[in-house]
Amino acid sequence: MMPRSPYATSLVRCLAGALLAVLAAGHAVGEEVVSNFLSGPGNGVYAFASTTPKNLPELMKGGGEAVNIRGHLFLPPGAGTKLPAVVLVHGSGGIYDAMLDYWPKQFNAAGMAVFSLDMFGPRGVQSTAEDQSAVPFAADVADVFAALRLLATHPRVDAQRIALMGFSRGGTAALRANVTRILAAQRLPDGLRYAAVIPTYAGGCAGVFRLVVKPGVFAAAPMLFIHGDADDYAPIAACLDYADKIAKAGTPVEFVTLAGARHKFDTDDQRRHTLRNASRTTPDCPLEIDIDTLYAYDRGTGTRLEGTAYGNTLKACRAMGATVEGSTQAREQAAQAALAFLKKVFHLP
Repeated sequence: MMPRSPYATSLVRCLAGALLAVLAAGHAVGEEVVSNFLSGPGNGVYAFASTTPKNLPELMKGGGEAVNIRGHLFLPPGAGTKLPAVVLVHGSGGIYDAMLDYWPKQFNAAGMAVFSLDMFGPRGVQSTAEDQSAVPFAADVADVFAALRLLATHPRVDAQRIALMGFSRGGTAALRANVTRILAAQRLPDGLRYAAVIPTYAGGCAGVFRLVVKPGVFAAAPMLFIHGDADDYAPIAACLDYADKIAKAGTPVEFVTLAGARHKFDTDDQRRHTLRNASRTTPDCPLEIDIDTLYAYDRGTGTRLEGTAYGNTLKACRAMGATVEGSTQAREQAAQAALAFLKKVFHLP
């Protein structure tokens, strides 16, 4: 068999992107715009209000341009009993196959509702892999809290048993959703908050999204990290170190390492793809941010970084190129770990 030419590969990617755009448009057809779920709607696609804060300070002030994002609701059959639920948050590639099929099936079968978010499509963005500024990271966090507020109003959902599972960039949002100061700034009603957080091959363990970990920085919701040890997009070492520090500061943390698994191991596509233009953070990046002051520090020396020193460090932390690869085995192991964790947190049989 002759090798595929670069032009053919590019053409296939373009066609695939066009197909995804058509499918996304198809999902959007007939979607209902809702302000709450009090009527108890069933499975479907719903648009709901969120905001697009440009940065963390704006998020914490409640600012940002208004926008409607989209959520796919999956309820297991039955009625009566209040259900625990899981909000799924995609990464830089946008909403993808497993969020609309594999994960909803796993959680529904265990008696949990699922709300899969599409945060990019409604903003006119397909992917941020090559330009993360296309959608501010703070907007992801605003979206997961908007989803929590909405889902908590559904009469079939137990508002005290809603978990957040974020993949890659979505893992960054999941980590930030369990930060005490960010939580407090949301002014959620009746003590509403995520009951558990599952950062999956998460970003946010290194670089400008990593926080200085001290007691009280992270809230009490238990966390489960799921990560492949062959991940070169978001290498596992940074998350192992971060998780350890978060646990020592008082938040319950578990960590599941998937042997041989690469980034985006849960996708249906079992082929290995090289993303040459994907921007990533090096695992040894020393940057971390103090959530109380928003100052940047070198975690190795404790030195505050500003001006040229900050800019040079930020530049040195940036690298290009990574691989992604689906793995049926890794995905099944991840599902087993997530289900066991949530059954424990939610007190399910």
